[in-house]
Amino acid sequence: MAAVHVPVTGSRKFPQRIALFGVLCVLVAGVLLVLVERAYRELEVHLAGAILRVITSSGVYVAGNRETVYFGLTGDTPFGLRMTPECSSVFLLLPLLLVTAVLLWFRPRNARRLLFALGISVIAVILVNQLRILTIVGLVNALGTDEGYYWGHTLLGSMVSVIGGAISLVLFVWLSTRKTKAEKQAAA
Repeated sequence: MAAVHVPVTGSRKFPQRIALFGVLCVLVAGVLLVLVERAYRELEVHLAGAILRVITSSGVYVAGNRETVYFGLTGDTPFGLRMTPECSSVFLLLPLLLVTAVLLWFRPRNARRLLFALGISVIAVILVNQLRILTIVGLVNALGTDEGYYWGHTLLGSMVSVIGGAISLVLFVWLSTRKTKAEKQAAA
């Protein structure tokens, strides 16, 4: 068996250069997320506060500098949820970024598809984390502070995160590996 060296033509270099740029951008985005993780948590808390203001009339206050959203302010038992690093979606996004960087490195021709899949999956992860917060709020309102927080944070909220994270990962794989109609026709 002999190995033959085939030079890379200019038309093949272009997707590789774009993919290399994409790998660098994705890795830089991952590093930046880690470096600005606290500011990212503040944004997540502000988003949760905005959503709560739309769906509840019981009073909402966001203390961004403390990464806390308070709700139920007009009732007898106001409650505050503090977004800790473990509760943030930033660390759920990092594996998606790393997998995208690796796939871009090995499959530069799929750059557009991979970046699209990454974008959709990032949105899904962020929405899942907001759904988790809303689950906690709903159960605290329904079951009271102690029982509602226990069920909302420890059990049901964790299930929302795990199932939502799995759905986001499956969505990423499906979007990044599915073939378009044109590709299916060309293969047939």
